Amino acid sequence: MKMKKRLPIMIAVSLISLGVVLAIVFTSLAAPDDTPPDTVTVTRDDLVITAPVRGNLEMPDKAFLSFGVPGTVEEVLVDVGDTVEKDDELARLDAPSLRLALEAAEAQYRSARNALREANSLLREARDLLGDGGPVTDLLLRFLEQQVDGARSAVEMAELNLESARLNLEQAVITAPFHGVVADINISEGMAFAPAAMGAPPISMVGTGKIEMRGFIDELDVASVEVGQEATISLDALRDMELKGKVSFVSLIGTVRAGVVSYETIITLEDKHEELRDGMSAAADIIVERRDNVLLIPNRAIRGTREAPLVHVYADAQVQEREVTLGLSDGIDTEVLSGLNEGEEVVLPGRRT
Repeated sequence: MKMKKRLPIMIAVSLISLGVVLAIVFTSLAAPDDTPPDTVTVTRDDLVITAPVRGNLEMPDKAFLSFGVPGTVEEVLVDVGDTVEKDDELARLDAPSLRLALEAAEAQYRSARNALREANSLLREARDLLGDGGPVTDLLLRFLEQQVDGARSAVEMAELNLESARLNLEQAVITAPFHGVVADINISEGMAFAPAAMGAPPISMVGTGKIEMRGFIDELDVASVEVGQEATISLDALRDMELKGKVSFVSLIGTVRAGVVSYETIITLEDKHEELRDGMSAAADIIVERRDNVLLIPNRAIRGTREAPLVHVYADAQVQEREVTLGLSDGIDTEVLSGLNEGEEVVLPGRRT
């Protein structure tokens, strides 16, 4: 009997609960939603399209210097890390025989010059005294002219010997071919030097006047990259430093790396810093296109089609559809050429679109 009395009560409670739920649902569906949509403001900014390059810094002016003749190292005039100027002496061999040979060649050259002057003087005097005196005179003058020719040939030969002696002595001295830094030294004073026995160059230099970044650019980007385009370079080792540069070379020959075709690219840096080192890992963004001070909206605010793009503008608590003309895009933001004004609010896909 008790169960029969409870059943109508339970049914009544269930019906009342169901009614409350339905009332809430219908009320919520019928009530207007005053929550504004997600929007973003149309702003003015610069839009830059870049092509990425990954590679390393390189100082292309490198020199591996050696003596041209064997001998004993007399003096090393620099240390590793020294900055030197072009034609500075870096090291020299003890080469007394070469110096003696140079002195002998200089003396020979002076003697040959004196002999030529004497032969010319004798020929002039003979011509003045003899004049046109017949066959004997002609024979004597020809003999003197031959002596002048022989003296002139001797001067030329002595000049060649002198130049050779100077060159030999110069090969006993290492000089800097350009302004730069001494990178490595593999000789010491008193060391016997023989070119064939040296496994490493006696002195190595690096020029700091020119720094490049060498890297590879993807085949998808190479068509838009040209010589002369500007680039920004960042370094793994110097993260707070941003460098400027320009593209100086783009290879026409592709290289397959990890199954992907890429093209060697060289960027010449405009900045010079003492912290930069040959071989540093670097990443560059080549500026392919740029628009300054243009209207921008996020790509996800764009609707419609590529041929007829649309945006939804939120104004006065109303959402309006508007046609726009679009320009350049970097994949995140897009330039607006017409249809919107700075400061307007465009609707993003979200709660109420």
